[in-house]
Amino acid sequence: MATTPAPYAGPILLAEGFRPFFLAAAVWAAVALGLWVALMSGAIAGPRGLDPLAWHIHEMLFGFVMAGVAGFILTAIPNWTGRPPLRGAPLAGLVGLWLAARLLALANLVGTPPAALVAMVDSGLPLALAVYAARQVVAARNRRNLVMTVPLLVLATADGLMMAEGAGVAVPAGLGWRLGLAAIIILISAIGGRIIPTFTRNWLTKRGAATLPPASPGLIDRLALASLPSGLLAWAFLADGGRVAAAITGGLLLLASALNLARLARWRGWATRAEPLLGVLHLGYFWVVAGTALLGGALLTNAVPLAAAIHALTAGAIGTMMLAVMSRASLGHTGRTLTADRVTVWVYLLVNGAALSRIAASLTGGLPLAPLVLSAILWTGAFALFALRYAPYWCRPRVAA
Repeated sequence: MATTPAPYAGPILLAEGFRPFFLAAAVWAAVALGLWVALMSGAIAGPRGLDPLAWHIHEMLFGFVMAGVAGFILTAIPNWTGRPPLRGAPLAGLVGLWLAARLLALANLVGTPPAALVAMVDSGLPLALAVYAARQVVAARNRRNLVMTVPLLVLATADGLMMAEGAGVAVPAGLGWRLGLAAIIILISAIGGRIIPTFTRNWLTKRGAATLPPASPGLIDRLALASLPSGLLAWAFLADGGRVAAAITGGLLLLASALNLARLARWRGWATRAEPLLGVLHLGYFWVVAGTALLGGALLTNAVPLAAAIHALTAGAIGTMMLAVMSRASLGHTGRTLTADRVTVWVYLLVNGAALSRIAASLTGGLPLAPLVLSAILWTGAFALFALRYAPYWCRPRVAA
C-alpha cells in the first residue's frame, strides 16, 4: 500500500530540482563565458588539460547546459510519473557532483587534474540522472518517457570522448563536442514538440482563438523528428568523411531545417506575440531551424562559416530555449503568474542580441575582438540578470494560491 511522503522541512533551495540547478546554470553561464573572454584576451593563462577553445566548449555544453538539463529533468519526472520529487540530501548530492566537476574545470586553469578523474566526475551527473529517471518511469509504468534517458547517456559518452581527446587518446577529433551538441539539439526538438504546441494551444484556447495548433503530432512532425537526429548524428560522426559525406549530410540537414520550419509554422507562434513568455519558446525553436540550415550550408559551401552555424545552435537555440524553459518552469512551479515581466523580456532580448552579434562576427570574416566582447557582454548580462531576478523565487517557498 502506497504511503504519503513526509512533508519536506529542509532548505527551500533543495525542495525541487529546478531550484539549485537553474541557479547553477545561470551563474555558470555568466562566469564561464567571462573566463573565456579572459582567456582569449590573454588576461589569464590558458588551461593545462584542454586547449582554451575546448575548455570553453566543454564548460558551455557539459557545465552550463548540463545544469539546465538536470533541473528540467528532475522537475519533469514528478509530472511524468506522479511520484514525489527528488529533494534534500539526494538532490544535494547531484548538485555536489556538478559542482565538483566545475571545480575541476577551474583547477584546469592552473594545473592538470588527472584526466580519468575529470572524466569520471564530469560524466557522473548525466549517468546518475539517467539511472534515476529510468527507475522512476519504470516504477510508475510510464515507459513512454524512458526514451528521455537516451540523450543523458549520449551526453555522458560525449563528455568522456571530449576528455579522452584532451588527454591525448586516439579518438576522432571533435567527435565528443559534436555528439554532445547534437544530443542537446535533439533533446530540444523532442521536448519542444511536446511543450510548445501544448502551451500555445492552451493559451489561445483561453483567448477564444478560432485556429489552434494541432492537438496531436502529424506526418510533418514525424518527418521532422526523424530527419533532424539523422542529420545531426551524421554530422557528428562523419564530419571528416570527405566531400561525398559532407554533401549528403549537408543536404539532409537542409531537409531537416525545412521540415522543422513547417513543423514550427503549425504551432502558430505569431499568434503569441502578446505574451513573451510563450513567444520566446517559438523563437528558440526557430533558432534550431536557422542553425540547422546554416550547418547544412557550411557543409555544402565555404560561403557559410561553420562558426556561424555552431553559434546559431548554441548561443541562439540553446541559450534562448534554456532561458525560456527555465523562466517558465520557475514561475509555474513557484505558484507565480505565467507572464514575462520587463526584466524577463530584457533577459530574452540580451541573449538573442548575444547570438546575433556572435553570428555577425563570423559572417563578416575573421574574429575581431570587439564583436566577440559585445556578444560576451550581452550573454553575461542576460544570465546575470536572470539569476538576480529569479534567485528570490528559487530560494523562497511556493506562493500560496
